[in-house]
Amino acid sequence: MSTLVALNPKAAEFTSKPLKMMIGGKWVEAVSGKRTEIRNPADGSVITTAAEADKEDVDAAVRAARKAFEEGPWSRMKPNQRAKLMLKLADLIEENGEQLAHLDTLDYGQPLSTTLGFAGAAADNFRYYAGWATKLTGETHTSSIPGEVFNYTRREPLGVCAGIVPWNAPLMNAVMKITAPLAVGNTVIIKPSEETPISLLRLAELVQEAGFPDGVVNIITGHGSTAGDALASHPDVDKVAFTGSTAVGKKIIQNSAVNIKKVTLELGGKSAHVIFADADYEQALQNASNAVFWNSGQVCFAGSRLFVEKGIYDNFLSDLVEYSKHYKVGNGLDESSVIGPLISAKQKKRVLNYLDIGQREGAEMLIGGEATEADLRDGYFVKPTVMANVNNDMTIAQEEIFGPVVSAIPFEGEDEVIRLANQTEYGLGGGICTTNLKKAHKVAHGMNTGNVWVNTYNITEPNSPFGGYKQSGLGRENGAASIDAYTEVKNIWIDLN
Repeated sequence: MSTLVALNPKAAEFTSKPLKMMIGGKWVEAVSGKRTEIRNPADGSVITTAAEADKEDVDAAVRAARKAFEEGPWSRMKPNQRAKLMLKLADLIEENGEQLAHLDTLDYGQPLSTTLGFAGAAADNFRYYAGWATKLTGETHTSSIPGEVFNYTRREPLGVCAGIVPWNAPLMNAVMKITAPLAVGNTVIIKPSEETPISLLRLAELVQEAGFPDGVVNIITGHGSTAGDALASHPDVDKVAFTGSTAVGKKIIQNSAVNIKKVTLELGGKSAHVIFADADYEQALQNASNAVFWNSGQVCFAGSRLFVEKGIYDNFLSDLVEYSKHYKVGNGLDESSVIGPLISAKQKKRVLNYLDIGQREGAEMLIGGEATEADLRDGYFVKPTVMANVNNDMTIAQEEIFGPVVSAIPFEGEDEVIRLANQTEYGLGGGICTTNLKKAHKVAHGMNTGNVWVNTYNITEPNSPFGGYKQSGLGRENGAASIDAYTEVKNIWIDLN
């Protein structure tokens, strides 16, 4: 039975007015005066509008961030003071977690159970990196140079760091590009997707409430082809971190060449999820479903290529079909919904087109496709979809669909599945279900991918590095990897004679 939760009153109030950008501690309109409609993917209605930044707005944000870094107190602030501000912001995120979750659900459609989890994780991420602020260390090195020489290193912030984030987990994806650079003394400019800026603009208010100096955190809203390109190519931006498609990631690398800025890219994926016949069967069913249907399949590391050992292939797919029937598709504010809408009509059309391509190439759709229930027709809904009779060369097995679609492929033996798993241009995630520890290690080691889950899936932590091989990205986020990504190492030599 559908039971819609009332929209959080503070969330309703926040979206009742047009949204501005935060640049240099001030709330501003775009210089051009342009605005973008923000739509609710559950019904297609306009939620509000947001300022549409262009190059002039990016220039203003970079100037503000540069001033805060070079003239303001942030980079010279004592580490424990930076940590205190980050911890205060973490508390504010937690206190306003319900509002932030409702804003995310309204903006990108996913169930409150998902967005509440992201809000909690955002607070935890700030707390984790607040701890890093006081733990940066250099090294001393012995020297073979004659005489007495003191040789040591220190870590220093890069300067102005830009983050360009996608729509599939708006708040959490942004936070991952704010916390590490702030902890080590950088200033940041974040550009959310033009489709999902709302929760991040509310976060900007909390940044001010926490007492961060003006210009330390700047939020600009606009399109990737304008504001995003301007950020990536700006000669006074020292680092850009991007999460999104591989095609855009390649363009960001090209744009970054203007000043050889540092780049971190977390890009597309076509992850292999391997189910061996000796796996815990019920757990494997749960993992296979969660790996690809969670967040409506709008996950870069979704286990969208499902490799099932031949001995159990037919039974497993039959049971997976039955399992998927229990996923209620609907409005994220409906307490019974497990799968929300896709982000837009364009994305829905794209996913459905892949289903058509798959069937034309010989795959069989066992269940899924467009959700046609009357109360879902105005939203961008696609049901959990299981494609059978897939081979690894098909389009649906090679291209990222970014929807709740799994392509099931049979295999025989460890060596074959390792070979098949690696036959892709991507290498972001991977999963293995088996009760044989030796087998788990062999396949995990053999996969050319940055992340492997064994008998589980979709687990990430702020202390664990995340990123991809091949065309799934460049560099790592989280943990000490992010500290490396947002600092320069300076080597200093002193002749003590």
